[in-house]
Order: sequence, then C-alpha cells, then structure tokens
Amino acid sequence: ENGTVRAELFRRLAGEAEAQATIWRAQLTSRGHPAPGPFVPDARTRLVASLVQWLGPRRLKNVLAAMKVRGMAVYGAAMPSESGHALPPAGSVFERRHRGLGGGGNLRAAVFGVNDGLVSNASLILGVAGATSDLKVVVMSGVAGMAAGAFAMAAGEYVSVQSQRELYQYQIALERDELKQYPEAEAQELALIYAAKGLPPKQADRLAKRLVADPENALDTLAREELGLNPSELGSPLGAAASSLCAFAAGALVPLLPWLAGGSANALGWSIGLTAAGLFSVGATLSLFTGRHAIYSGARMLALGGLAGGVTYVLGHLLGAV
Repeated sequence: ENGTVRAELFRRLAGEAEAQATIWRAQLTSRGHPAPGPFVPDARTRLVASLVQWLGPRRLKNVLAAMKVRGMAVYGAAMPSESGHALPPAGSVFERRHRGLGGGGNLRAAVFGVNDGLVSNASLILGVAGATSDLKVVVMSGVAGMAAGAFAMAAGEYVSVQSQRELYQYQIALERDELKQYPEAEAQELALIYAAKGLPPKQADRLAKRLVADPENALDTLAREELGLNPSELGSPLGAAASSLCAFAAGALVPLLPWLAGGSANALGWSIGLTAAGLFSVGATLSLFTGRHAIYSGARMLALGGLAGGVTYVLGHLLGAV
C-alpha cells in the first residue's frame, strides 16, 4: 500500500506493535531475563517478502495467513518458571480463527498442479521402464501421460470453476431480484446480520437502510455478508484451466527430461534423481501455505512420491517379466 489511507493505518499499527514490544522487553529485563537481540528475518520470511513484492499481497493472502499462524506459535513456548494466564492449546483459538485460510489461491493451485504432474508421470515412466528397456516405448508413454494428464486437468478445472461460477452468479441474481422486489425485507436481513456481529440494533437498522438505498452497493454487501461471496472474485474458468494445464505439464516434464535427452544408460537414475528433487522442492514450497517446517514438508512429499513410484516400478517389472 502506497499513498492510501490503509498505508497510514498500517504504519500506525506498526507503531503500536513497537510500543507493545517495548513493554514486553521491559518486563523481561525486570525479571532478570536477557532482552532479545535485533530482529533478523529468517529465510522463509525473506522469501515471502520477495514474493509479495513480485506478485502482490492479494495473491499471497493464504501464505501470509499461514505465516501469521506460524508466528503465533511463539506464544506457546512459555518458560516453565513463569506463572500467569494459561495459554490456549494448539487447535483452539488461533487455529479456529484461521481455519480454511489455506485453501484456494492460484499460486497454491499451481504448486499442486506441478505436484500432480510430477507424481503421476514419474510413476507412469517408472512403471513402463520397469517393464521394458525400449527407449521409444518409455518416451512415448511419458509424452502421452504428460499430454493426457495436462488436458484432463485443464478440462476438469474448467468445468469445476465454470460450474461454481454459474452457481454463484445464480445466487447473486436471486439476491438482485429480491432486492428489487423486497427492499425492506432485504434491509431487515442486513440489519440482523450486523446485529449478530455486535452492532446495536438501532444502529444496524440505520446502516442497513442506508445501504439498501443504493442498489449496487446493497447487492455487493448482501453477496458478501449473506452469501459469503465476493462478486469481483468469482474465478476465471479459462485462467484456471490454463494454469492447471501448464502446471501439470511442467511437473510431468521433469521425470521425462533424461529420456528425451537421448536415454543414456543412466536415464533411469537421472529421472529418479530429478523427480526426488522436484518432490522435495514442491513439499518445501507447500510449507509456505501450511506453516510447517520446510524440511519436514519436503521429506513427507518425497516419501509419498517415492512410495508411488516404487510400487509402479515393481508392478511394471513383474508385468514385464510375465
């Protein structure tokens, strides 16, 4: 945010945070604990900051939410010698506040698309390579798997997003018709929603009537408050399909590259190595959305993908022998 009201608000919030930090520092030193040193952002924080500058904060909303949850974990590490209020256990206050924030987002979908292409095509190639050493058969299978999977993902994503978009548009159209026919009833609904959020009933009623007086603003508010929808962000079917196609193809190409390069005697080993590196990288990247440790997420993804590839290779080898 630059040159906006929100930019000034963020600066004021930062000032308040520094004031609170000063209070905490004074309490630590008064109890004999050393004051913490200057803050040095870790590698994860520097990476996310760079991505925010490159892609913008809106596209990284889920990543930033996960970073916030991860940062809150520091409050769960109370010193055993200190007494005071009991801290909320994991899975209670903070996690309920952020439940569902990890789902969605084009960047997250792209990472999952790469992972799908990587695991499925690597498993296919390993299965075929286990059954035969014929380079042409392996390459043909890998290219066919990449193309079929990419177009299947694109078609499925298009139908899914288009169906969801049509449903949302239908719900918004119903709200538009109700707003035209029953403006007073819609105003009462809005007033009840705001009252449920804690606004005094009279004030909620005045606010609702003021909003309904402007049909476009009223429709936008009703869609957000009653349906939980953002009319300007219903999703693009073509964009989702293109992203899925490209992401799946990019992942599927990784295990195929050594075979396309000529299929040397070490092609299988190179394919396994590139796939393993890709799986670990995808898992580490997904840790940005979950707040988990990057090494743990990468190792988990590597283990799951390795299991899939190992099983298909053994099956292919057995079938090839038969």
